[in-house]
Amino acid sequence: MANRRDSRIEPSFEGPPKARSQPGLSVSEEDRVVPSNRKASAKRKSSKAKSSRGGRGRSRRGLFGVLGRLVYWCFVLAIWGGIAVAGVVIYYGAKMPAATTWSIPDRAPNIKIVSADGQLLANRGMSGGEAVGLHEMSPYIPEAVIAIEDRRFYSHFGVDPIGLSRAMVTNLLGGHFSQGGSTLTQQLAKNLFLKPDRTLERKVQEVLLALWLEHKHTKDQILEMYLNRVYFGSGAYGVEAASRRYFGKSARDVTLSEAALLAGLLKAPSRLSPARDPKAAEERSQLVLAAMREEGKISDKELKTALSAPATRSPSYWTGSENYVADAIMEELPDLIGDVRGDIVIDSTVDLNLQKLAEQSIRKLIDDSGKKLNVTQGALVSIDDSGAVRAMVGGYDYSTSQFDRASEARRQPGSAFKPFVYMAALEAGRTPDSVRNDAPIKIGNWTPDNYGGKYFGKVTLATALAKSLNSVAAQLTMEVGPNAVVEAAHRMGIQSDLQANTSIALGTSEVTPLELTSAYVPFANGGYKPDIHFIRRITTADGKVLYDSGGGNAPRVVKPEIVGMMNSMMMGTVEFGSAKKAAFAWPSAGKTGTSQNSRDAWFVGYTANLTTGVWFGNDDGTAMKKVTGGALPAQAWHEFMVAAHEGVPVRPLPGTWKSTPADTIVPDDIPSADNNQQAPVPSVSVGQQAPAAQPAAPARVARPAQTVDADGFNMPADDGTTASVGHPVPPGSVGGPLKKRQTSILDILGGG
Repeated sequence: MANRRDSRIEPSFEGPPKARSQPGLSVSEEDRVVPSNRKASAKRKSSKAKSSRGGRGRSRRGLFGVLGRLVYWCFVLAIWGGIAVAGVVIYYGAKMPAATTWSIPDRAPNIKIVSADGQLLANRGMSGGEAVGLHEMSPYIPEAVIAIEDRRFYSHFGVDPIGLSRAMVTNLLGGHFSQGGSTLTQQLAKNLFLKPDRTLERKVQEVLLALWLEHKHTKDQILEMYLNRVYFGSGAYGVEAASRRYFGKSARDVTLSEAALLAGLLKAPSRLSPARDPKAAEERSQLVLAAMREEGKISDKELKTALSAPATRSPSYWTGSENYVADAIMEELPDLIGDVRGDIVIDSTVDLNLQKLAEQSIRKLIDDSGKKLNVTQGALVSIDDSGAVRAMVGGYDYSTSQFDRASEARRQPGSAFKPFVYMAALEAGRTPDSVRNDAPIKIGNWTPDNYGGKYFGKVTLATALAKSLNSVAAQLTMEVGPNAVVEAAHRMGIQSDLQANTSIALGTSEVTPLELTSAYVPFANGGYKPDIHFIRRITTADGKVLYDSGGGNAPRVVKPEIVGMMNSMMMGTVEFGSAKKAAFAWPSAGKTGTSQNSRDAWFVGYTANLTTGVWFGNDDGTAMKKVTGGALPAQAWHEFMVAAHEGVPVRPLPGTWKSTPADTIVPDDIPSADNNQQAPVPSVSVGQQAPAAQPAAPARVARPAQTVDADGFNMPADDGTTASVGHPVPPGSVGGPLKKRQTSILDILGGG
């Protein structure tokens, strides 16, 4: 214990600090619990210095920490955003049919209508133009479209992230939606499969379909499909339809400036259409040209030349009278082949050269005399002996009015209806040499005045028809009965309802120019009634025949001898009657017609080659200024027929008829009803029967004509009995019993 106690070392607090170096334990100033003031102050100073240096380090470390945390959370958000986007894509993608069932829908079928000689008349259908291969169309078209719509088309995979990002930035900076990020592939996907809804679902589906298109098709195939289906405004789908619509040419022949205009339309087809705003279309096309130059697609010289090209001016609608024919064909098409399920080609009967001649003859007369004579509209129909419509003009200008006055407008034919009255009389036993007394008459409450109040006394039926005498026509209608006249007109080709009253002699029942002209065709072809048609044949794009008119067998509707007599009489209309202005080198015949107050003026005439009808008037029925059938209609007919028969061998009209030696002819100096000359004549009292014959002038010269051999068509006998296929002839006597009329006829003058 002693040793242990002796060995213990006790701390010592005595002596100066240097004693601490001595062996044993000692306590320094730093070991004190409460240090001295001097040492504490020095420590505080040292601590402050260290704290200052550490604060600057912590500040730098804090800034990087914030940035690090920002990057971190952005990364986290990106992950969750990607998951959300993937979820949306999966959700909307799941609502779509399986990709294995996806296929390119058929393009809307195009209906190509060509003339008899193979020239394009029109394109119809949703597309309005045939599909054109990328290698066939003008190379400027795809270059212009890519330059302005999708510059990275050949490098992206269906979706362009760069273009999308650029569009987003531009829209954000501009504060409004000014650019779209859709690629051409996306636009095609939208046009092919989707509705134009601005929804997230539609956008997602558009992207998925674009990726599928890029996987299944080459870039050129995608571009070709796009250019043949995209909308270019004014009803034109595809580059071919647009080129035809705006430039009147195929997409194969489009110039650089025209291609730029087409490409510029894609941004806003309706608003930028040159048919609506030519200035806006031109300004947009200049932007396209600048984009093409920037992309190196064109040179500075090409740019300068294209910029100097005149601005395109397009009518607000399709123009050209051939579109009246195209519309009529489209009306007829469903009855021939039903629904159109693919591209088809229609071979029409129309001769485009004749069509242009017809259009020019109508327009020229209206341009020259329309304002002076108060005429605004005209129509022309020309039909050959087989019933094929060779030309049809339905109005002055198709671009301003698509209403077809040739096939849809029903107007009073006036005296142009009289041939059916005379034909019924001939079938009842009269002849062109039968004489009637042309004088003022009264039938019941009706007094059918001649045009201008002129009367000629005793005249032959041939003269009465040539001079378009209303009095004689009314007498003949009373003799054979209105029903016989209606039956004859329907048999010849009139389809409209006709009122079987005495006033029908003056053409008071309304008909269309097409049906009236078609009813004259049997006079031109020897007595046969063909089917009137616009279509010869319909084929698919690969040549499969869907329909062929085949000609058919036209039934005989009038006897050859009646045809001969009618042609002999109506030749007088052209030779010395009311249509002398229509005469030309070919043997021709016809009849003029003028309704009350010159509201309608007609001439329907024919050769052995063509039957052509012409009408002039106003849509609102206002009166023209003393325009008769022997004026503008006869002039238009003459101009058209002279051009149409150029170089064609002359043929006589069918049928023969010879006058007896005692038959007479009225000298050329006897005025027609279309003139203002007057001739004193005796009056005819009600019920008075005109004599059967009256030799009064030189013998009528028989005209050589070709007789058409065919089976007869049984007609009623002169005594009122019927043959095997006939109709009873009512007893006819001027002043006989009349049917009660629903409307007054006093306002109808009928003239020639």
